[in-house]
Amino acid sequence: MKAAARLQLIKDEWEDSSLAEKDDALVYNRKLWTILVTSATSEENQLPQGIKNNIASLGVFVFKQTMTVMTTDDANKLDTLISINRAIAEGLRSQPSSE
Repeated sequence: MKAAARLQLIKDEWEDSSLAEKDDALVYNRKLWTILVTSATSEENQLPQGIKNNIASLGVFVFKQTMTVMTTDDANKLDTLISINRAIAEGLRSQPSSE
């Protein structure tokens, strides 16, 4: 949620944000995703291979989208990153049903 909040703040204040502030938010998000993808896809992780593959693919998409934001200077390109981060955070916070 912290990464999503930082990206949302940059989007909301795009015109007033410096390049360094934009870069800081994007670097923070990229580091977070690097940790997530590395951890989730490690050999020691007991997730099913299909889920590992999906997380890896999502990570590649996030990295590509980050580069798109950096090269197009378009605040609206942040919407996808913000949505993905929020969805992942919500999923991680939810409790599995006790059936």
